[in-house]
Amino acid sequence: MGKPTGFKEIDRRDHGTLPVAERVRSYREFAIPLDAAELSGQGARCMDCGIPFCHTGCPVNNIIPDWNDLVYRHRWREALDVLQSTNNFPEMTGRVCPAPCEASCTLNIVDAPVAIKDIEHAIVERGWEEGWIVPDTPKPGTGKKVAVIGSGPSGLAAAQQLARAGHAVSVFEKNGKVGGLLRYGIPDFKLDKAAIDRRIAQMEAEGVVFLTNVHVGVTLPAADLLAAFDAVLLAGGSEKPRDLPIPGRELDGVHFAMEFLGQSNRRVSGEAWDGRDITATGKHVVVIGGGDTGSDCVGTSHRQGAVSVTQLEILAKPPERENKALTWPNWPLKLRSSTSHEEGCERRWGVTGQRFEGTDGKIARLHGIAVDGKLQPVGGTEFSLKADLVLLAMGFVHPIHDGLLEQLGVVRDLRGNVKADTGSYRSSVDKVFAAGDMRRGQSLVVWAIREGRQAARAIDEFLMGRTDLPR
Repeated sequence: MGKPTGFKEIDRRDHGTLPVAERVRSYREFAIPLDAAELSGQGARCMDCGIPFCHTGCPVNNIIPDWNDLVYRHRWREALDVLQSTNNFPEMTGRVCPAPCEASCTLNIVDAPVAIKDIEHAIVERGWEEGWIVPDTPKPGTGKKVAVIGSGPSGLAAAQQLARAGHAVSVFEKNGKVGGLLRYGIPDFKLDKAAIDRRIAQMEAEGVVFLTNVHVGVTLPAADLLAAFDAVLLAGGSEKPRDLPIPGRELDGVHFAMEFLGQSNRRVSGEAWDGRDITATGKHVVVIGGGDTGSDCVGTSHRQGAVSVTQLEILAKPPERENKALTWPNWPLKLRSSTSHEEGCERRWGVTGQRFEGTDGKIARLHGIAVDGKLQPVGGTEFSLKADLVLLAMGFVHPIHDGLLEQLGVVRDLRGNVKADTGSYRSSVDKVFAAGDMRRGQSLVVWAIREGRQAARAIDEFLMGRTDLPR
C-alpha cells in the first residue's frame, strides 16, 4: 500500500493548530489541516505490512490501507467511496475519535503511525467541498416503520442505514435539536455543529423523519410507540452520571460536567436552556475526572474566562510511553494530553475529594487527599484547593432507567444497561432492539456508529427475513 519505501523516506506529520492565545477567544475549530500534497505523502507512508492491524484497531473496520493508497495517488473520489462504505459519519470520527487505528498501526511500534485520522478527515471534507456527498438514491419502500429513540451517533447511523434499505424511519429526540452528545456534549471547538446539520439535511432528503422535543417515556408513552411501529431501536445513550457523594455535595457551584457542557453548547448556538447559568467566568474551576469529558470542561472553562483550572484524577499518573512489547497493537495505557490541556491546566493524579466547603451555601474550597494503588486514602497527604466551580466528570454508569426503560420492562444487565447481544441486538421485549452506549455502556463515537450499523442490519433482517445491509 502507498509507496513501498514511503515510510522510510517521509516522516509523520500532524495537522497544525492555531496559537493558544488566539483559539481560546472563540469556540471555533482551530485545527489547521495538511494540504493535499502533504496528505499524499502521509498516505504514501502506509506500508505493505502484511497484516493491517489498523482494521481491527478501528471499531467500524475502516478499510484504511486502501484509502491511504488512493489519497497517495490523488484518487480522492474513490477514497471517499471506500471510506463511506464502512463509516456513515467520517467527519465526526475524523474530528473526535481518539484513533485506536493509529495505535494499532505497524509504524506505531516506532511511535510514528500513519496519520490515519487526518487523512480520514481530509477525505470526507474534500467530498463535501466537491459536492460528492449527496442523498442516497431512494429505494423502493418496504412498508415497514421503524422508530429510533435517540439521535446520537448510534441512532443516526442506524436510521440512515435503515432508510437506505427502504424502511420508513422516525428518529425521536428529547432535546430541541438533533445530534445527542455530538451536539450537546462535545464543544464546538472540537466539533462544529454545522458538520452535524449538513449530514442531517442529507438524511432528511433520504427520507428520515426527525421528531425533536419528544421525550419517549415522558411526553410520549412507550406503549404508544410500540403500537405504531414495526420495530423500535433504543439508542438513547448512557446518561446517568457517576456522582461524588461527599459532604458538601449539595453546595451551589457543584455540577455534573454535562450540565456545564450542554448549557455552554446551547449558549454558543443561541438555544435556550433551563435553570440558572453555569459558567466558569472569573472563577477557580476544579474538574474531577481525567477523561475526555473532563478535558472538554477544561477547554470550555478557558473560553469562558476561568481564573484557574485544576483537573483531578483518582488513578495514578500513567507512563508517558507505553511498553510496545506488552501492548501493541492494542490500545495502550499511557499519558495523553489534549489541546485543552495545552491551553493551561494543573493536573493532579492519584487524588480524590473528601469534602466540599462552602460559604453562604456556595462552594468555596475542595478538600482532598492522595490515594494508594487500591484507591485508599493516604494519611498525611491532605490538600485544599480554592474552588468557585466544581465539575464532576467521572463518567457515566448506565442509561436513565426512569420512564422509557421502566415502561418497556426490558431486562438490564448487571451494569444496568439494556441487555442485548451483538448478533441480533434484540432486547427481552419483542421487536425492541438496543445499540450504542445504552447497550454497551459509555464508549466512543466510533463504537456507537459500529453498533448502529450492526443493529440496523439486525432490524432489517428481523423485518424482511433477509438483509443486504453491511455489518
